[in-house]
Amino acid sequence: MRKLKNSELNRIDVDAFKESQKTPLIVVLDNIRSLNNIGSVFRTSDAFLIEKIYLCGITATPPHKDIHKTALGATDSVDWEYKEDTLALVEDLKKENIQTLAIEQAENATMLNEFTPDTSKKYAVIFGNEVKGVAQKVVSACDGVIEIPQYGTKHSLNISVSTGVVLWDLFTKLQ
Repeated sequence: MRKLKNSELNRIDVDAFKESQKTPLIVVLDNIRSLNNIGSVFRTSDAFLIEKIYLCGITATPPHKDIHKTALGATDSVDWEYKEDTLALVEDLKKENIQTLAIEQAENATMLNEFTPDTSKKYAVIFGNEVKGVAQKVVSACDGVIEIPQYGTKHSLNISVSTGVVLWDLFTKLQ
């Protein structure tokens, strides 16, 4: 096997991305500290044609060199918006009939591998702070909680890894 060159990957440009049909998923970042994690979420969101990213609370916004370093230009392709208050955003999304799902470890959470999205609905997935996770008041306001099954000795994944796992899973299920 031969590795493909970038020119052989047939990637779309930013204009074509903006015009393409998006996956009915919105990503919400609740107080993410790491600029590299934010950039990684942009890049993953670009890969799976995510509709929009909301950056909330202390989550930094583009342009920033450390976000750009990992986003590799995805801040230009993926629509994004800053909202100071994650809870207010979740309440607004629910008013628009968008199903809100915290990605968290919580009582009565649905395991990601057991979650079947309704293809007639749009979803917002909320990812939390690297240390504290999704704020409890946000978890309580969400329509549901999705947990990524983990079988080792650690109890958490990096937020950028969690985003990749969840977006890939939901992208494939919504296709």
